[in-house]
Parts: sequence; structure tokens; C-alpha cells
Amino acid sequence: MKQNDIEIILISISGQDKPGVTASLTAILARYNATILDIGQADIHHTLSLGILFKTSPDVSGIILKDLLFKAYELGVKIRFNPITVEEYENWVGRQGKNRWIITILGRKITARHIALVSEEIATQGLNIDGIMRLTGRPSLAEKMDEKSKMCVEFSVRGTPDDYGRMQRKFMQISAQEEFDISMQADDIYRRSRRLVCFDMDSTLIETEVIDELADRAGVGPQVRAITESAMRGEIDFKESFTRRVALLKGLDESVMQEIAESLPITEGVERMMDVLHRAGYKTAILSGGFTYFGEYLKKRFGFDYVYANELEIVDGKLTGKFVGDIVDGTRKAELLRLIAQFENINIAQTIAVGDGANDLPMLATAGLGIAFHAKPKVKQTAKQSISTIGLDGILYFIGFKDSYLPS
Repeated sequence: MKQNDIEIILISISGQDKPGVTASLTAILARYNATILDIGQADIHHTLSLGILFKTSPDVSGIILKDLLFKAYELGVKIRFNPITVEEYENWVGRQGKNRWIITILGRKITARHIALVSEEIATQGLNIDGIMRLTGRPSLAEKMDEKSKMCVEFSVRGTPDDYGRMQRKFMQISAQEEFDISMQADDIYRRSRRLVCFDMDSTLIETEVIDELADRAGVGPQVRAITESAMRGEIDFKESFTRRVALLKGLDESVMQEIAESLPITEGVERMMDVLHRAGYKTAILSGGFTYFGEYLKKRFGFDYVYANELEIVDGKLTGKFVGDIVDGTRKAELLRLIAQFENINIAQTIAVGDGANDLPMLATAGLGIAFHAKPKVKQTAKQSISTIGLDGILYFIGFKDSYLPS
């Protein structure tokens, strides 16, 4: 078919959404054997926005437009026609090969200012927004925003950033100043096909450091906490800090471990997140510099598939101040992530790692998606993705899940 024998027309339909609008309009196109080149539809507060780009021949285009106009009138919707040249269409097709990105913003609330700041940086970088989708449910005006509220909006973006590093730094600055989280991921085949999620335990799955809880029972809380904080900031080697802290627990009765396990403060969103991950067939693992006893407790409670942590030595019902086997430090966590992925026949790009401390950085860097969760400043600055404003179920939005098909 020659270019003169082609007419390309974009129709834009808007109005109150109702069943049958799309079916009625596309039936007219089908009647005249028109070819649909692109189609997109959105519904905002029962208001329809539908776009159809189609190709036809000049001898029937007038009839098609007339029939579409009459049908739109019957349906009570507005319709606009915009002719597209072949050159314009081919230029548009040529741009489809550009890099694609998913930019996710989430927090307790998302304001117009948040969206304006993010979209401004997207434009500054020469990127084009193809679509915007809300992943969380619509907030009710009758319900006040509370500390458990969460909102998430996802941008689908096309192009190559003029300065990717600057864009990431700008997003980090905006995120810190405005108290919401921003994630930017390549929209490749792996983003929606993650299969393995590995978690740190202390201050990630639970809102405490278990070794600090043990230290309080042993009467050495301040000493252990000082070492813990120094290690989490990356100021001292994890193995050295771990050995020193465990030594301070010598003589503690093992019954204390059960008491602590049964009262662990579980991080917001863990139960919902694990329910969804299990339903979707994900494998899950705890890779912790903490202790096996508490990891096994969480495994039994929430159904984790794997637990790797450190084993405390116990003799005659008392902690000896020593541990059994090799220490699970940052390097070992990254190795375990690779080993589990290999055993489960999962591409490393399909893995997710979540943690808060300096000893999680190797694991976060190894995974296809590394997420710093309520992390220390050094960790947050190093990790490519972070969540600091909502609970652990926030990672579901990074994967692309919507509230409309998630349990509440």
C-alpha cells in the first residue's frame, strides 16, 4: 500500500465511563477493516479517557468518522479526530526502541508538590512520561490520614537521562526533603519477574536488634549498643564487633531467648508482604547477622523458605559467649543470595535484597533489586533504591503490584 493510500487517524474519546463504549467504537472500525495501531484507556473518577490510533484507506475514512461521530453522540461521550502523517507515525515508532524506566513514588501521602518535583526532574533529563498509574487504593475523605496510611504512584518513562547520576542524586535530595520515597528502575524483562526475596532480620523484619535485647537481659545493654551502632555505621569490622558483643552475653540463660522471640516487634507490613509473596510463588529467605534461633521463629511464623544466621553456643542451658560455625557477615550474605538463586535456578537479576545496615550492602549490590529499608545514611546513599516512609509491604509496589489485587 502506498503512502497516498493510507490515512492514519487518532481519535480521542472522553466522557462518563459506562459499559460498552470501547466495544461499540471498535466495532465500527472492525466493520470497515481498519487496523488499530495503538490503543490506550484510563478511568479517573468514572471519567473515561480513551485513545485509538488506526489506519484505513481514504475511500472509507469519511464514512468511519461519520459513524464514529454518531455513535459517540448516542453514547453521550465526546470524540475528537486528529489526522497523523505517515512521517509522524514512523518517527513515533522509531522512538519506541528507547530505554524505558519505571519511577515509583510512595509515602504516607503523595501531594501535588511531590508529583510536580518528580515530573520536573523527568522533563529536565529529557525523558518523556508515557503513563501514570496509581498503585494504592483511592483515599476516603471520611477517613483521616494516619500513621499506617500509604500512597503510591508509578510513572512509565521513556528515553535516556542526560545525566543519570545527577537524576538519582536529585531524587535522593527530593526524597529526604519532602519525606517520601522514590525508586527508579529499568523497565526490562526482570522487573515484573522477580522470583527470590532475601531479607536482613534485625531492624528490617523486626523493629529491634536482638543482640541488644539479649544484652539488656544480661545487664550489658549500653556496652553492646555502642558496638552495634558503630558496626551499623560501618566504622568497625562486623566480625570483630560481632565477636565482642557475643562475648558480653556469657552466662545468660537460654530461656531468655524464647521470651524475646515471643515478644519481637514485627515491622509494619511483614504479614501482608509475606502473604502476597507466597501467593505469587516467590521464594523468601532470611540472611541475617543475627541469630538462628530468632530467624527460625520468624520462618515458622511467616513461612520463609530459608534461614541463614549465626548460631550461639549453649552449654548446660547457658550462653557461653561464643558462637558455632562461621559468621554470617556482609560478604557471606551476598554469597548465600547467589547460592540460593543458583539452587532455585533463578537468574540473579530476578532477585531482591532488603536490609538496613552496612553489612547488607554487598547483598544489596548483588541482587537485581537492592532496597535499603529505613536504613542508616551511608547505606541509603549507596543503595540504588530505598524505603524510609512506610512498611515492608512497600516493596510490593516496587515490583508493580496494585492494591486492587492485594489483600488489605
